[in-house]
Amino acid sequence: MLRTNILLLIIVLVSFLSCTVRAKVSYDGRSFIINGQRKILISGSIHYPRSTPEMWPDLIQKAKDGGLDVIQTYVFWNVHEPSPGKYNFEGRGDIVRFLKLVKAAGLYAHLRIGPYICAEWNFGGFPVWLKYVPGMEFRTDNGPFKAAMQGFVTKIVNLMKSENLFEPQGGPIIMSQIENEYGPVEWEIGAPGKAYTKWAAQMAVAQNTGVPWVMCMQDDDAPDPVIDACNGFYCEGFVPNKPYKPKMFTEIWTGWYTQYGGPNLHRPAEDLAYAVARFIQNNGSFFNYYMYHGGTNFGRTASGLFVATSYDYDAPIDEYGLLNEPKWGHLRDLHKAIKQCEPAMVSTYPTVIWLGKNQEAHVFKSRSGACAAFLSNYDPTYSVRVSFQNLPYDLPPWSVSILPDCKTVVYNTAKVNSPSSEPLMTPVGGKLSWQSYTDETPSADDSDVLVMNGLWEQLNVTRDSSDYLWYLTDVNIASNEGFLKSGQDPLFTVMSAGHALHVFINGQLSGTVYGSLDNPKLTYSSNVKLRAGVNKISLLSVAVGLANVGVHFETWNTGVLGPITLKGLNEGTRDLTKQRWTYKVGLKGEAQSLHTVTGSASVEWAEGSLLANKQPLTWYKTTFDAPPGNDPIALDMGSMGKGEVWVNGQSIGRHWPANIANGNCGGCNYAGTFSEKKCQMHCGKPSQRWYHVPRSWLQPSGNLLVVFEEWGGDSTWLYLVKRTR
Repeated sequence: MLRTNILLLIIVLVSFLSCTVRAKVSYDGRSFIINGQRKILISGSIHYPRSTPEMWPDLIQKAKDGGLDVIQTYVFWNVHEPSPGKYNFEGRGDIVRFLKLVKAAGLYAHLRIGPYICAEWNFGGFPVWLKYVPGMEFRTDNGPFKAAMQGFVTKIVNLMKSENLFEPQGGPIIMSQIENEYGPVEWEIGAPGKAYTKWAAQMAVAQNTGVPWVMCMQDDDAPDPVIDACNGFYCEGFVPNKPYKPKMFTEIWTGWYTQYGGPNLHRPAEDLAYAVARFIQNNGSFFNYYMYHGGTNFGRTASGLFVATSYDYDAPIDEYGLLNEPKWGHLRDLHKAIKQCEPAMVSTYPTVIWLGKNQEAHVFKSRSGACAAFLSNYDPTYSVRVSFQNLPYDLPPWSVSILPDCKTVVYNTAKVNSPSSEPLMTPVGGKLSWQSYTDETPSADDSDVLVMNGLWEQLNVTRDSSDYLWYLTDVNIASNEGFLKSGQDPLFTVMSAGHALHVFINGQLSGTVYGSLDNPKLTYSSNVKLRAGVNKISLLSVAVGLANVGVHFETWNTGVLGPITLKGLNEGTRDLTKQRWTYKVGLKGEAQSLHTVTGSASVEWAEGSLLANKQPLTWYKTTFDAPPGNDPIALDMGSMGKGEVWVNGQSIGRHWPANIANGNCGGCNYAGTFSEKKCQMHCGKPSQRWYHVPRSWLQPSGNLLVVFEEWGGDSTWLYLVKRTR
């Protein structure tokens, strides 16, 4: 009997301890509660694949020094499962290592599993093979999609559990996210979207992680117990769909991403702090900076359309890992002020007092006597003096003052005390010695070509193994064609779904066109020189990332879809669209792996007076020694056109400095509602001139630098620079 009682007692104790562990992370309408302690949580996004593992410790420490409690990251499905059932968790994909570093720094993690992430990332984070699963439709009540999604989510959750990374296991993960910004899609597709939302929430909760699940931008229908959350430049007016859920701001946009052909954007530190303070004073309990460190879209990971390699985002920590001042310091001081107010804020809901036409006080008073106040001036033009608790306070335009004791102002969002720091790019290492290799238009007789009637969509042929797809055909011109005598060359017209196109006639470049930010589709229309007999038409279609957002974006097309016509012949207009076409994926230099040491040694390179400078479809290579010191390194690509860059076999990313920024650049006043159209910079200059070369990719000497140039840049003006502030 005694033994039975002891056994029962052990079972009860184990059950009690288990319940205690499972209750470590909870919430109500005031805040999250971790291990019984209420917290206002300050978070920042750092995406592990957009920096190198060697950079992670420093980035995480700078985030902690900046006053963050939480590191937020997406989980990148196409990084981790590039082909079905074959997983990658190494290098920049080592999510376990990243989260353990977050834990070691004493910070929490918000894991946004998705697995749809948007993120200006290629295909929204989905692997391309997913599109070709039979019966597949993305992000809806579709059996094949739900099966694949559940399989990946379960894979990630089980990996996290096996490494004890959820908070109830002693790990850093205090919350997870399922789906991402699905509300607008659900609204558009209706009943299948609602059914999918319900299924996704139930599937996530059934994973039994022991931490809350979040759905951002899910409007009013995030199913219990999933928490809905807000994304945007401002979210002070957001209200959760249930009063017992905390008010979350999962993405407060610190700036905006750069697109080739578009300007850079700067969000003033004053406005960013103002948006945070307004959210917090309205009972906000969690906010996350998107991005806190943006990083780099290495390789071909940047999404369509035209998203640049740089993902700096005007974040508090810049693309290179340096502090972006005064933004970083101004926000650090804001976080200190918020933490001083935390005891009062987590104890009660705010009382709102009108102080004037555009002025308010939000006051938190706890039963224990703690008091905190936020004095706000929403007027974008005028400073005002207000009276609060019989004391005068001066409020600048578009600002919030924070009073942790309801008396003393310790912070005002419009008053920046941190010093500014402008980035400097200083040449290092001297002039580079280049060699060149000219790629060539392929032949329809090559062994690795496809021959089909009509035009095929690009991704359907390449499966995104390359940005490039050749469309090849022959045009027969009779000797009695009138244009051969008149000299009036026929008009050749090619219509494409984008994103860029190079037209070669009989091996010679005839012209180049590319789409725009507003319309990725393009049309080439030009008079072309043809000769009597057989003419070789070679169209090089170039993708600049795959779509990452939109209803059923898996159905969107790219590449040459026609029609293709030749006008001005004796017969009038000849339609080439449905005739016999030959397809070749990629470039000859790609097949030869010219970006690697072994591949580059397999061909003869020209140099000196034979260097093929300012020529299209040209590969360049050089070697260089690592610059001394620890300053971040970049390539100044300002003299180049468009292509891709590799260092020691690793892709820096796509380069396109010839695509000049078009926008509305002018003054930048912090006051007034901010948007991605405000505070634009660098109009009339390359959208991206400098390209980050991670220090960890370099060896002391003999580093191989390879550039593929589509358009015909000048490599003699390409050089290394160091980044300082």
